[in-house]
Amino acid sequence: MLDNVNIQNAKALAAEMPWAERQEHGSIYAMLQDAAARRPDGMALSFQITSEPGSKVESLTYCELLEQVTQVANLFHDMGVGRDDAVALLLPNSIETVVATLAAMCVGIASPINPLLEAEQISAILRETKAKVVVTLRSFPKTDLAQKTAKAVGFAPNVKNLVQIDLLHYLTPPKSWIVPLIRPKNPNHHHAKIHHWTKARLSQPGDALKFEDVKEDRVAAYFHTGGTTGTPKVAMHRVAGILYQGWTLRQGIVSEGDVIMCPLPMFHVMAAQLLLQATLQTCGHMVMTTPQGYRGEGVIANFWKLCEVHRANFIVMVPTAAAALMQHEVKADLSTVRFAACGSSPMPLELANKFEGATGITIIEAYGMTENTCLATANPTDGSRKIGSVGIPIPYADVKVLDIGGDGAVRREMATDEIGEICIASPGAVPGATYLEVEKNEGLFVLDSYLRTGDLGRIDEDGFVWITGRAKDLIIRGGHNIDPAEIEEALAAHPAVALVAAIGQPDKHAGELPCAYVELAEGKTATTEELMEFAKAHIHERAAVPKHMEIIDTMPTTNVGKIFKPDLRKRAITRVYGETLLDAGFHAHVSDVTDDKKLGMVATITATDGPLDEARLTETLTGFVPKWRIET
Repeated sequence: MLDNVNIQNAKALAAEMPWAERQEHGSIYAMLQDAAARRPDGMALSFQITSEPGSKVESLTYCELLEQVTQVANLFHDMGVGRDDAVALLLPNSIETVVATLAAMCVGIASPINPLLEAEQISAILRETKAKVVVTLRSFPKTDLAQKTAKAVGFAPNVKNLVQIDLLHYLTPPKSWIVPLIRPKNPNHHHAKIHHWTKARLSQPGDALKFEDVKEDRVAAYFHTGGTTGTPKVAMHRVAGILYQGWTLRQGIVSEGDVIMCPLPMFHVMAAQLLLQATLQTCGHMVMTTPQGYRGEGVIANFWKLCEVHRANFIVMVPTAAAALMQHEVKADLSTVRFAACGSSPMPLELANKFEGATGITIIEAYGMTENTCLATANPTDGSRKIGSVGIPIPYADVKVLDIGGDGAVRREMATDEIGEICIASPGAVPGATYLEVEKNEGLFVLDSYLRTGDLGRIDEDGFVWITGRAKDLIIRGGHNIDPAEIEEALAAHPAVALVAAIGQPDKHAGELPCAYVELAEGKTATTEELMEFAKAHIHERAAVPKHMEIIDTMPTTNVGKIFKPDLRKRAITRVYGETLLDAGFHAHVSDVTDDKKLGMVATITATDGPLDEARLTETLTGFVPKWRIET
């Protein structure tokens, strides 16, 4: 067994005093003031709009950051934003995005929204949060964000002011000359008053707030979950939980003055609550590359050189980004980079070994979620980490693995290495006040203070937490539970495989059968037959061997790079139902699969030649779990 010194130290630190007493600041603004006082001329933020290592970089010192946050907080205040009012941020990454986020949390509630959501989803979030102000982009080439925001605001009468940021100043000639000539018309077909970011900011004083900075543990941020199907749930983050996130990374991971590479979007908690807070609390320097981060043009290809140019000390990634980075030779001096934090999903052992071997950078796997404000566990940095594990609970966080019945009652706490649902108690998880929509909080906590994550996992004899999958991701074959991770780990070991995802495809008799989708590494080749034989040889549980194997060009991912399995489930339903209809002689196909809040996945069946015999269709599809409907 490993020495449990890290777990003991974490518990001892929490035992010294409650988190409420350990807090150093009490407000976001006080924390920023402290950073500016400690390092006024130190670099706080840098951003470059293109990914080339020698391209133009704009930066703010801590003194300049405090001044701009003060100006924008005063601007929001004059627009009627109070402590309980939301400011929606529909923005890609930029320096202005960080300033707007901090300013909104200082005066009221920051509500970052994924700019890739559809206008209808954005509008629903604006209405649910009752946002008074929206900050977005002025119309700009290669993005429809201004147009989409205008449409969303048109259906959100609560929005009174729209502040627009122009990215033009980040460009250099000749692009800076061309953009004004080809810029789309700025949309104004809505009721909100439009303001120009720079002009409005400069009209405000930057030396002091116009309102009192009350140091209280209030809600300071709304972050929505998910976001590619249906309307996302909006989680509430309090000041104590937000400040706690930065404090956790200061415990042996991020050091004073570190340069942190942040290619993740600021509408995600890992960037906005964890990395930004850690940067500010250590007077560090956060570097953002392109508005789209890892998804930006050339970022993956240039990333290692960017780390060298900026002399990065700490980088953050997700497994899909790590897999993409490994498809490019490391031709850079990475001697300054100590750690690479990895989250969103467990990293396959083969990928971790390849990454560390190629870069010499130590991977620190961690685990958190939006409902917990972010981080809950992390691997130690002293050499006792376990690759594949998400580490041990951070100070002030307690993790239990529980057996929870269908009625929501806890039956028992699982023994060592037994799999159950992971539940978290921490300063970032507030019982009864996690989601803005009150009804969504019902049944979310057990044992008074433990947040149900919906993730399945185990705790080993050394106290390390292992994620084995999502409760909803389990493949249930005839009542037998199959962990998709077993399939994914086995196929990830194939030298031609870059990414792999296993799901349950619908089956009339077994309910679900295992199915695997694979994205091949750049320049590698393999056939489905070859991969199937590899799976049979390396998956020990016979029932877990995929019944269908498919090679796809690009794995669907969320905007932070996590594999998005609902898209794969839709693909499988379309294929299985389509084959079933064909075999039964129907002249019909599956035209769409949607994710209904109440019914789950629903397939739309469209006739291609005359009306369908609904009675015979019902008989043919009886036994399948996903619902279906006939397009009329």
